Amino acid sequence: MELLVIMKRTLIVQVVILFLFCLSVPGKAITGQDNRVELIKVQDAQGTTLEVRLPVKKLVVLTSDALEIVRALKAEDLVVGINTGIVKDPLFWPRLKHRPAVGRWSEPNYELIAELNPDMVISYARHPGAEMEKKLMPLGIRVIRLDFYKIRTLEKEVKTLGRILKKEKEAKELTAWYQRKLSWVREKLKEVNDRPAVYVESYTGYHTTGPGSGGNEICVLAGGHNIASNFSIPYPQVTPEWVLANNPDVIIKATSLSNCYAMADPGPLRTTRHRIMARPAWDNIRAIKEGRVYVMAGDIWTGPRAIIGASYMAKWFYPDIFKAFDPKELHREYLERFQGIKYQGVYVYPSL
Repeated sequence: MELLVIMKRTLIVQVVILFLFCLSVPGKAITGQDNRVELIKVQDAQGTTLEVRLPVKKLVVLTSDALEIVRALKAEDLVVGINTGIVKDPLFWPRLKHRPAVGRWSEPNYELIAELNPDMVISYARHPGAEMEKKLMPLGIRVIRLDFYKIRTLEKEVKTLGRILKKEKEAKELTAWYQRKLSWVREKLKEVNDRPAVYVESYTGYHTTGPGSGGNEICVLAGGHNIASNFSIPYPQVTPEWVLANNPDVIIKATSLSNCYAMADPGPLRTTRHRIMARPAWDNIRAIKEGRVYVMAGDIWTGPRAIIGASYMAKWFYPDIFKAFDPKELHREYLERFQGIKYQGVYVYPSL
């Protein structure tokens, strides 16, 4: 009888020891699978500090800018949902074109998102509105707002997403590449004092780009003097007479053409340029007289490829300083190295 009691006590002690051993290996299941859950704090594009539960295994990405960064970080396998615009650009998104579409980037279908049951949804800071959090957060779906279209905040946001997706190494590689290219442009322009006056027109006619806009940012980076720099809002509407009175040396027009990666004919960009140059009374503007009117596709206007757009502007503003530089090769390097696709398409007019 005593032997039986001793054996029972020994068994209980062994079970307790085994239990304590399991607890001493945090996050490890008995099967050996890593089930650890980690909570980190990050700051989004609105400056809000959020607590994020890791690992993130399923993503819905509402913006093409964020999707480019996800692909650059080699995390596109996590993507379970995209916006409808991605589906319409299959050549640029060969491995993501068949993922479920959840609506427009600004007006997603929350029921479709809920059906996909992602861990996280990535969107712009301002769009969609606060309704998105109200719809998705009760379902346990975290919303993270990151822009990825402003050069001044791009590095910080890439590092933030790198932490969230556990792709810190890839994020470091991408941001280091950006820094090298930005530093090179700045170094080339550091002795320049006489900067050309530039009228930068956004996608809508007579809407220019003031402080706080991506268009202003790349214009200044490229060494231009934005004639709208004195405005207090990012996208002020101006009049034809205002542009005429400011008499810019260069005119840059952004166009929202889609599928530029699939384009071989610059016709649409050429047409836009001709319309700009034919505006009433604009033949008296210095940029028109000298033919310094350039059209740029939105693909490289802002976003992860804004460094490409800035490089084209620098070449247009200072053709002698950047005589041996071809922005197309910079674009090729980015697409092949960070997007895993070959270079093709039409992005500017006139071509260099």
